[in-house]
Amino acid sequence: MRNLPIFDLSVHTPRLELRLPSLAQLDELGDRAAEGIHEEGFMPFLFPWSDVPPAERARATVQYQFRMWGAWTPESWAAEFVVLLDGQAVGIQSVSGKDFGVTREVGTGSWIGRRFQGQGIGTEMRRAVLHFAFEGLGAEWAVTSAFEDNLASLGVTRKLGYLEDGVEIDNRQGKQVTRRRFRMSRADFTPATDIEIRGLDTCRPLFDPTTT
Repeated sequence: MRNLPIFDLSVHTPRLELRLPSLAQLDELGDRAAEGIHEEGFMPFLFPWSDVPPAERARATVQYQFRMWGAWTPESWAAEFVVLLDGQAVGIQSVSGKDFGVTREVGTGSWIGRRFQGQGIGTEMRRAVLHFAFEGLGAEWAVTSAFEDNLASLGVTRKLGYLEDGVEIDNRQGKQVTRRRFRMSRADFTPATDIEIRGLDTCRPLFDPTTT
């Protein structure tokens, strides 16, 4: 897309493709959300967007992406990449930055449809956006967080080599819960040789306003 080239950006791993979703892929993401993201009675998100009926969850998934596209500026952006496995949408891997041209810091978040969990996809897609951030955008820091009972997310984070960065106490659906923060520096990141970034040059100014 000539006037919004972020839609031409993609990141490729041995199994996965990450990119901003097409309308058809966005519709499929809604289906994944409707099918379920986590078990009943567990909430991995601070805002409980997944704790609604399936049709409402699907619609909210689609509408959220439109809001992210419309709010994008070089000073505040969130790339909500659809994760494609054999061309099928399985979830979302986000990478975001605020005043990235100054802070050189990104944050990440993700979700995967339940029937695709337990296959190593979460690790592979997080590794992909870390490579994109450090090797593509020139980030100096990557941060993430998860509730202390979200063992799957904590496992991926620790496996990839983040260091603990403190805790926060949150209100999750009316109950106190501890969220663990993690941080990775560029020096602690190992570049991947099996990940390819395509289409970044044309849209780099949309991530970093200091780019000339």
